[in-house]
Amino acid sequence: METLRLDPKKDAAAVRTAAGIIKRGGLVAMPTETVYGLAANAFDEAAVENIFRAKGRPQDNPLIVHIADIAMLDELCTDISDMARNIARAFWPGPLTVILKKRPVIPDVVTCGLDSVGIRFPSNKTAQALILEAGLPLAAPSANTSGKPSPTCAAHVLLDMDGRIDAVLDGGECEIGVESTVLNLTGDVPVILRPGGVTLEMIKKIAPEARAADFNRTPDAGERVLSPGMKYRHYAPKAPVTLITGGAADAARYIEAHADKAGLGIMCFDECEAVFRPLTPYIHTYGRRDDLLSQSSHIFSALRAFDSEPVKRIFVYATGDTRGLGMAINNRLSKAAGFDIVNL
Repeated sequence: METLRLDPKKDAAAVRTAAGIIKRGGLVAMPTETVYGLAANAFDEAAVENIFRAKGRPQDNPLIVHIADIAMLDELCTDISDMARNIARAFWPGPLTVILKKRPVIPDVVTCGLDSVGIRFPSNKTAQALILEAGLPLAAPSANTSGKPSPTCAAHVLLDMDGRIDAVLDGGECEIGVESTVLNLTGDVPVILRPGGVTLEMIKKIAPEARAADFNRTPDAGERVLSPGMKYRHYAPKAPVTLITGGAADAARYIEAHADKAGLGIMCFDECEAVFRPLTPYIHTYGRRDDLLSQSSHIFSALRAFDSEPVKRIFVYATGDTRGLGMAINNRLSKAAGFDIVNL
């Protein structure tokens, strides 16, 4: 299969071409404000099955359905509370997925047999245009090989998916860089199952009782989960990752004492590069320590960069701060490290 690279900035027909592929049952990687998603017609069971096949995704890891009109919520979901509607109006379009009871129109393959479904209204204009042109809700997990760092540009998509999917719609680099917040609204209390760009603090302004799940808990092998990103190894480069927090100088001394310099990779804040540079030539930065949006938008590109280098072990220096967007950053880095964390 030849994967087309469609660029709306250069080709006025790019979105229309991509929508045609979707309507014919094909797969198109589309940009969103979070990461690139691998989109298919959410009503087409065979197309959705091809998403799982292309990604090598486990069959019990549910997909998120993307819409471009808040009115579509009632067509896809039932038992929508006033609180759920208030939250949707407050944060849509944007990086928030809400989990609600699904209507039968959503095939079980999308939800892995669950009676609930995750719905998102992305703010990315290219994603919105594709959904509207196709005239369909789109099932779309991240457009990467399952378990690898999520793609934040078209080049990342092609590294994993070239020859496996019909097309990638090139929308440039993603603004936020980590997947959407997933908020379970099927119960009386809103619960964040996966942190993202819409923070717990923001949600509490609408629903003060909202809380976050225990992100450090790994579900049992047979346990069913409501949200992607909860159960399996995620966001990880080829080499094993250790997350390290504390002072930069202390972290450098720890790494020097505990790691083999041959094949050592280090990921750190921009201003800390000089501290770690004597330890290895394989260093990638992911933003300033005080700029959470810069960090989130560069996490996955920095992790992916190590895959083209001869590194055998990666240390990621971070703050471990879980306030605001820091909750999502810490979650992604902890998952990438398989919860191998050194707190100094």
